[in-house]
Amino acid sequence: MATPRRNLISVSNTPYYHCISRCVRRAFLCGHDPLTGRSYEHRRDWVEKKLLQLGRIFCIDICAYAVMSNHTHLVLHIDIAKAKRLSNKAIMIRWHKLFNSTFLCQRFLNGELLTQAELLAVNDRVNLYRERLSSISWFMRVLNESIARKANQEDDCKGRFWEGRFKSQALLDDAALAACLAYVDLNPVRAKAASLPEQSDYTSIKSRIESAQKAKQPKTLMRFAGKLRKHMPKGLPFELKTYLQLIDWTGHSIREGKPGVIPLDAAPILERLNICSDNWLTLTTSFTRSFKNTAGKEQAITAYANNMKRKRRSSITNSLALFA
Repeated sequence: MATPRRNLISVSNTPYYHCISRCVRRAFLCGHDPLTGRSYEHRRDWVEKKLLQLGRIFCIDICAYAVMSNHTHLVLHIDIAKAKRLSNKAIMIRWHKLFNSTFLCQRFLNGELLTQAELLAVNDRVNLYRERLSSISWFMRVLNESIARKANQEDDCKGRFWEGRFKSQALLDDAALAACLAYVDLNPVRAKAASLPEQSDYTSIKSRIESAQKAKQPKTLMRFAGKLRKHMPKGLPFELKTYLQLIDWTGHSIREGKPGVIPLDAAPILERLNICSDNWLTLTTSFTRSFKNTAGKEQAITAYANNMKRKRRSSITNSLALFA
């Protein structure tokens, strides 16, 4: 039996989650269908534009994404601090970029005088919007529903476009986060949809590389903040340069079909995460098969199970083997 979403996503355990959505029909999400000869490449643009738009509206950061032929991969970060920090007006403006406004909310935004009862009703509505704007379930719902409607309209059909619900994995520590980021960024390379990461269209890695060539980081993605330190700014806890070197080394190893030797300039991140090269390649080529609902080292999975009051520790065997 599938685990309820509320029992999978817990910000107190980790703000990072890997989300996967797959098409339920034989028809392609994107790409070229050899049976019918039709091309669905333009749908990649639909997904990427909607995804990046939602990243600007929701209190959820996009860490990585890859739009494949019949599924999408996302690594998301829930920013609870931002959701709490935004004013009632800011929350309402964000929500109304996606959904219609109520009459009472419109009056509030226009600065009209409201009674005490009306203000209480507005506050209740804002609290609901605030919760939804920091919810991965709502993020994925808005993203997938909009794509499904457009695809069904284009295909002139009705019914489900996606599987019953998206799959999510809690990334419990830096090791799991780094491995999952690499897994998502190298998806097109493994699928032979691209020869190099910088040639992988509609992916986060291509966007990061293009920005890095200009000595910048993309504003639409969660930035790399560097090594963990006392006054840590918001961002991924790795160096961007080291991560890109790691992606390049991993991609070469996958394409050549052998682990190879880790270059000296890629060693720091692997040493810090304490993962050997063979295990790293397993993690970055079969992440979703190696882990179910949670991913991380033994201590992180044990703590997660205790916090969620679970008797079983999901994926603990693979965690002990791969993160040893």
